[in-house]
Amino acid sequence: MNKKRRGKRRLPAREKQPLEQQVSINQKWSMDFMSDSLASGNRFRTFNVMDDCSREILCIEIATSISSLRVTRALEQIIDWRGKPLCLRVDNGPEFTSHRFELWCKDQGIAIQFIQPGKPMQNGYIERFNRSYHKEILDAYLFFNLFEVREHTQAWMMNIIC
Repeated sequence: MNKKRRGKRRLPAREKQPLEQQVSINQKWSMDFMSDSLASGNRFRTFNVMDDCSREILCIEIATSISSLRVTRALEQIIDWRGKPLCLRVDNGPEFTSHRFELWCKDQGIAIQFIQPGKPMQNGYIERFNRSYHKEILDAYLFFNLFEVREHTQAWMMNIIC
């Protein structure tokens, strides 16, 4: 069958922006995804959100699939108790480049700062957190279901805060 191939979606050029220490909370939040698997081999993802100033982890959403709709729903929950950030620092993943996410940010008055493709250190705060979370939780335990992952993650987050 001769089907027309869809070309790769091209990203607009991203300009390099330095990773700066913020002076107050809710100026800039960093967001990223991680992936791991259960003992059964089923994959799951985590969606991590962090405040760049306080380095406080605001959310770790855990599920087998996390769409841009779920990302915006998680951000709305954080905004309800924490307040709105001025800017979100993200990579170029499909959840962050989706039309739905960009419209939601525009409606909320939140700027989006994309890092350059292949340059994860431009999002260094969340990458550093991801390393700690992976080492201390995801690599340290063998999980059989998502409930166990969420339970260990919540306990770990409470120990960090206390």
